[in-house]
Amino acid sequence: MSKNRKNKPSRRTKEEIKSELSPLALFVRNRREELGYTQEELAFRSGLSARFVKEFELGKKTVRLDKVTELLNFLGGSLEVRKRGE
Repeated sequence: MSKNRKNKPSRRTKEEIKSELSPLALFVRNRREELGYTQEELAFRSGLSARFVKEFELGKKTVRLDKVTELLNFLGGSLEVRKRGE
């Protein structure tokens, strides 16, 4: 008699994960890694929650713009809004 085992999903490589991220989430992750911070350290230093940083880096679509701006400012980045096609 064999036991039923659940098939575990294969682990994605770092490159596969990065290829699925938005350019903004990728900027935050790369910049955080350049600075040598964990997600928790970045959250603490920027005054944001670790949950926000983690979800943002994972590509959560519904985030508050003020928090995104605060995070980008801390990392030395900025957000520019332009009319489409420009």
